[in-house]
Amino acid sequence: MIKNPVPWPNGARCAVTFTWDMDADSMLHLTHPNDADTRISTNSMLKYGPLIAVERIVDMLDELGIKNTFFVPGWCAERYPQAVKMILKGGHEVAHHGYLHEYPNMMTRDQELYWTKRGIDSLATITGKRPRGYRAPWYRFSKHSLEILLGEGFTYDCSLMGDDNPHLIRCSKGDLIELPGSIQLDDWPQYVHNPDVDYMMSIMPPRHAKEVYMAEFEAKWQYNGFWVNCFHPFVSGQLARLMAVKEMILEMKAKGGVWFATGEQVAAHTRKLIDAGTYQPRVDDLPYYTGRIPEFPASYMPAG
Repeated sequence: MIKNPVPWPNGARCAVTFTWDMDADSMLHLTHPNDADTRISTNSMLKYGPLIAVERIVDMLDELGIKNTFFVPGWCAERYPQAVKMILKGGHEVAHHGYLHEYPNMMTRDQELYWTKRGIDSLATITGKRPRGYRAPWYRFSKHSLEILLGEGFTYDCSLMGDDNPHLIRCSKGDLIELPGSIQLDDWPQYVHNPDVDYMMSIMPPRHAKEVYMAEFEAKWQYNGFWVNCFHPFVSGQLARLMAVKEMILEMKAKGGVWFATGEQVAAHTRKLIDAGTYQPRVDDLPYYTGRIPEFPASYMPAG
């Protein structure tokens, strides 16, 4: 079904990249700046990620012998440097996820550039390395994001959802490797239930969430695709849920033919194939649209 699969290393059937967004309590301060300090219970829920879950996740990954990618807002790296150091000590990738989990597509270009640079500076100070990968907070990749990422030396993005395989996103300034995900591989729809963060989902048991995630894996394995999730330490790092994540990884390993890699590794592999002329990816030219489409008259206003 996948017409143009990426040739994976050593003849692997598919590539698997586990990613974790260590948002911590940044989003609470973003959405409730005037009274986040009074929302003690939700603060504790979000702080569970860097204070408890990250170490547990890193220990599990060390036991299983695989490397993951952690997308970290700069503010979170500043507030929880020990969590970032645990990630680095485990040999995992630390990638960019904004500064304060802001809304890039609600900003001017200059505002987005400022917060992107601030996030880069925070991560570089703590990790000693400029991040190479980016995931837009809230998936809110803007019409300026690609140009900004190219100007700041990023090698890949992991925000969009328009393909089953790595491909190129392109603008007048150049192109970037896109590692596309899907909302069904995010843990928020399965687990997050909290009015302070504006999510009131029906909480699913870990076995149900695992079934959703593994159905996507089985399809990607069969058709030589790319599987990338979006988990959060405060969500999937809780005990029962992380037990299910461990079971998933063990089942993927037992299946065989799986290349476990970080986002940076997948992007580098894809770029190497493109540069060698051995893989021709699909290309998305961004932004898809500039302003409203002309089919609607200026007087048109949507209902409601």
